[in-house]
Amino acid sequence: MVMSTVPERRLTPAEYLARERKAEFKSEFYKGEMFAMAGANARHNRICVNLIAGINAQARAAGCQVFGSDMRVRVGDSGLYTYPDLSIACGKVEFEDDYGDVLLNPCVIFEVLSKSTERRDRGWKFDKYCWLPSLVDYVLVSQDKRLIEHFIRQPGENWSLERLQDSAALLKLATVDCRLSLSEIYRDVEIGPEEVVAPPSERAP
Repeated sequence: MVMSTVPERRLTPAEYLARERKAEFKSEFYKGEMFAMAGANARHNRICVNLIAGINAQARAAGCQVFGSDMRVRVGDSGLYTYPDLSIACGKVEFEDDYGDVLLNPCVIFEVLSKSTERRDRGWKFDKYCWLPSLVDYVLVSQDKRLIEHFIRQPGENWSLERLQDSAALLKLATVDCRLSLSEIYRDVEIGPEEVVAPPSERAP
């Protein structure tokens, strides 16, 4: 049998968005390929709900908008379309098109870590997020221990790191007048062995 040497055609961003807007499950997109996303466990969801509950009113008072994990973010010209667990945009919110479902200018991004995503969120994905000139606060939230890692953009494209572990410690965002204690973030969250979730049907980028 003769094997075809013709490379598989990659999708354009417009083709990805057309498919994604009709899809039953969410997929990220990177350089022409779609990557199905795994489902989240109960701890992950509780943390996300706590973050939105604690931040939303404070962000609105500061003239900012909070978006949950269904809001896609286009990461500049990196070729990545992804779904942060929580994002915040201040001032004029910019979208890719009239659908209003692809955010272009988040100033804050939260990712809730899991064993399957932690390495990627710390490394490859953070590197891509740095392509966003609007991004100042990048917050990683552990779900198997009480730990917040808050990266803050500094002049010269450097980033500082603040680690918060005490329950009374306050997360203070640099771009939004917002304060949230670790006790609020981890309210009703049982720290223990990670719950099993279904694996993604496709490999991640």
